[in-house]
Amino acid sequence: MEIARPSWDNIAAATEIIDPVFLGSPVVRSATLDEVLGCHLVAKVETLNPIRSFKGRGTSYFVRTGAYGTAAGLVTASAGNFGQGLAYAAADAGIGLTVYSATTANPGKIDSMRRFGATVVLEGDDFDAAKIAATAFVEKTGAYFVVDGNEPAIAEGAGTAALELLQDGPLDAVLVSLGNGALATGVGTWVKHAAPGAEVVAIGATGAPSMAISWRTHQTTETPSVNTIADGIAIRVPVPYALDTMHGTVDDVAEVDDGHLITAMRLIHQHFGLVVEPAGVAGVAAVLADPQRWAGRTVGTILCGANIDRVRAPEWLFEQGT
Repeated sequence: MEIARPSWDNIAAATEIIDPVFLGSPVVRSATLDEVLGCHLVAKVETLNPIRSFKGRGTSYFVRTGAYGTAAGLVTASAGNFGQGLAYAAADAGIGLTVYSATTANPGKIDSMRRFGATVVLEGDDFDAAKIAATAFVEKTGAYFVVDGNEPAIAEGAGTAALELLQDGPLDAVLVSLGNGALATGVGTWVKHAAPGAEVVAIGATGAPSMAISWRTHQTTETPSVNTIADGIAIRVPVPYALDTMHGTVDDVAEVDDGHLITAMRLIHQHFGLVVEPAGVAGVAAVLADPQRWAGRTVGTILCGANIDRVRAPEWLFEQGT
């Protein structure tokens, strides 16, 4: 049976439905950063909205279109950013939300989810362990389980970022962070419609390779653990739907290590004055990791989250002694 894939026409329609607070985010450039990177970087800033990440686009579209049916409440598992987006949208719609997060989750993200009205349960050592606990809770309560990467509407909402990015001008490639796959699929769906000649590359973390391995082999492959500072893309158990929809919308998957992520965070801070979390700079890190591939090209990316670990922020953003 054919799966329901995200569609470009729904992405276009989503721009009229998503809470406007998440739309129209700025696009920035820096000639001095281009010199460092060796390419022309066009960066879309998704960190200036109430939840400080792109997740509000997909969650707003999901909730406002009633994609959860007649369920009396919602449940999700989240490392933090998706949970914040869903909490914001659920509160706006007057529907209850329970979020399961790992005991190791970023405390700042946990605080924000609660501030936006979610009930947060901490269980398990990582995101995927929390997801298992959320599944058990859903089986008991009958609430709707919202799985990031498993809902066409969430990918379509995320795809509106690509719609806006391409309105700014033509691109040779778009480099997009790869977590559960909704952003990569949504962005890829729009790019393949509006700019089919542009390359779409999803960027994962070397310390969390399950999505990359699964995409390359066409087989869902779990890993026993993850080891990366980029909690937003630290996926151990892939979502099959996301992998299926990435084929045909994503041209390649690359991986970056924590060292390149830290350097990318520092460069974004130095040249744009922006604080972006590790997962949010994966596209810039990919340029640093393979500069010859991107040399001289016009490369778009989405700075997709700013919910940085408060304790480690100084270490990541500033070189020692500066």
